[in-house]
Amino acid sequence: MMDKADKTTAGLRKEGGPTMGDQRLSSASPEVRTPDDGALPVIDFDKFKPTRSSLRARKRKNLVMTALIVLSFLVALVPLVSVLWVSLVNGMERLNLDFLTHNMSGVVGGNPTATGGYGGILHAIIGTLEVTLGAMVISIPIGVMCAVYLVEYAHGSRLAKAISLLVDVMSGIPSIVAGLFAFSMFATLVGPGTVNGLSGSVALSLLMIPTVVKTSEDMLAVVPNDLREAAYALGVTQQRTITKIVLRTALPGIVSGTILAIARVIGETAPLLIASGFIATTNPNLFSGRMTTLPVYVYNEYSEGLAVCGPGASPGCLTDIRMQRAWAAALVLIIIVLLLNLLGRLISRIFSVQEAK
Repeated sequence: MMDKADKTTAGLRKEGGPTMGDQRLSSASPEVRTPDDGALPVIDFDKFKPTRSSLRARKRKNLVMTALIVLSFLVALVPLVSVLWVSLVNGMERLNLDFLTHNMSGVVGGNPTATGGYGGILHAIIGTLEVTLGAMVISIPIGVMCAVYLVEYAHGSRLAKAISLLVDVMSGIPSIVAGLFAFSMFATLVGPGTVNGLSGSVALSLLMIPTVVKTSEDMLAVVPNDLREAAYALGVTQQRTITKIVLRTALPGIVSGTILAIARVIGETAPLLIASGFIATTNPNLFSGRMTTLPVYVYNEYSEGLAVCGPGASPGCLTDIRMQRAWAAALVLIIIVLLLNLLGRLISRIFSVQEAK
């Protein structure tokens, strides 16, 4: 049984007039032709067929865009290659086993020690690893839990908006301000003039937290809701769903974001100059005494070498032993950052393969 609309359409077709569907098709595209006999409209696909001139134009555009992309890649690669090359050229002469296994105890300027050595960076390597590890212990749990709250619990509440605003503000804090904050906090809690490795870890954690929160939040947000709903349908609690399903799914991205945060802070100098100070000997205790890191070591050696390269100095001053130590320490710092990035990629790949299996 036809309704009123069908009867109207049938009447229009019998009279040879266009139906409402024919009018919509004919007005939507100029390639639609409505025959006079009332048959269904016909689309002329030949008009969409590319011509030789249009194909040649497409190829030219493709070549131009490919050339621009390759050129942009090469331009972006120039700073990285130049930094690595300059560090290798200036640092390899001083980089040896003796340099890696000794500290600066007994070294005065560019003079050799009683044993004939010229000092090393063992104390700076230990300090860098300990201070960075302390910052990771502080910032990673706080950052990940904050991201979990924002994605899984807050759902756009006022508190979530306040936390997001605070994280954005923290991401723009100058690093030296973080060092001043850590120094002031320990001066208030422990005593005036307190400088140790833990203070430096607190300063670096303030710089790491925003990066960890943002990357973890993004990774948790892209976890498919189907996984959550499937777990809830099976009677799994929300806490267990988050810990066993959501976090495990987002783990590769969280690890990558954490590695980026570490690379962001491991080269910081200003906050550690204030919070951790400088010492020529090895201090393995993170909670007591001054502690030297590689960036601070580079700054100290460069400053002493720059004093030799004052106004009127000969160009040979740039090859001073202190400048060589600074370049060698900078090269070691670059290698550590590179290894951390490779480790992060390896961990992400391992977890991704396990997830695929």
